Amino acid sequence: MHINEKLDHLVQSRRDKTEVQRWLFSLIPLGVAFAFFFLLILPMDIEHKDLVMVTGLAAGFAGLQAYWTFRGWQRDEGLTVLLGLLGIVLAALFVWAYDAVLGDVLHRVFRGWLRY
Repeated sequence: MHINEKLDHLVQSRRDKTEVQRWLFSLIPLGVAFAFFFLLILPMDIEHKDLVMVTGLAAGFAGLQAYWTFRGWQRDEGLTVLLGLLGIVLAALFVWAYDAVLGDVLHRVFRGWLRY
């Protein structure tokens, strides 16, 4: 299949009505994995622990979005591809914003709640 035909299929296709339910259900393993990650890293005494946890969460979410992007590409669902790419970009922007601005703001707001 040539790239023009593939792009035509992506634009003209329709999504399965249960696609959103499948996406929400796929968040459950990610939540369980992050819970274990959070519980294992919390007692450790490492520098910038909050940034490690935010990066771990964003990496898991971006991996899930990469899976959905690939799935959308294989099934010729253009909106799934677009939303998957948007999710990857948003995960990267969240980590950048946390490192640049949000981290300092949250440290001031929740001072003393967590050990860093």
